[in-house]
Amino acid sequence: MYIAIEGVIGVGKTTLARLLQPAFDSEILLEIFEENPFLSDFYSDRARYAFQTQIFFLLSRYHQQRKGVRSSLNENPWLLSDYTFEKDRLFAEVNLDGDELEMYYRVHDALAEKITKPELVVYLQADTAVLMQRIAQRDRPYEREMDSNYIDTLNQTYETHFANEDAHTVLTINTNELDFVRSKKDLELVQQRIRQALKLAPFQEPLPINLQ
Repeated sequence: MYIAIEGVIGVGKTTLARLLQPAFDSEILLEIFEENPFLSDFYSDRARYAFQTQIFFLLSRYHQQRKGVRSSLNENPWLLSDYTFEKDRLFAEVNLDGDELEMYYRVHDALAEKITKPELVVYLQADTAVLMQRIAQRDRPYEREMDSNYIDTLNQTYETHFANEDAHTVLTINTNELDFVRSKKDLELVQQRIRQALKLAPFQEPLPINLQ
């Protein structure tokens, strides 16, 4: 069972994947992003470094997923990842335009045909203000000048994308009021929602509401 966790920067994807790993006794595949040599320059000058940043990420994510997903599932029937390959396209739609975006689409579409898709995507939502607070708390050097307008645009792009996705393959969880790092109850709630979406035991079906 291949489960991917998605959401905007700062929503808690990697943290949740690590916390869920023991509960599902799974392999884990984490996005490698700090190796991108253009990343810090991109956050200081997005227009100038957007294309280089996106192409590096696209090829890096392709190679990691092409090799990592298959090898992980050969070792273990369960795999948790903190990103999907489709994520890169969402960022490109925000960061690129014109000929650069068209070129990106061509490369992305050719590579995407060879990528294994997750059986369930857990989409973590949060308001932009909450995301900015979490980004500030983790204090990554290259994110210290993060523009809230940029995060808000990404947030809207994610919302539009997942609103059009198949509800049977996407589990949406609003995390505004959740703290699965400090609250065992919140973490167990997320686990329960995932098990329910996959119809795995143990989980409790929602109780019918008697309207009479």
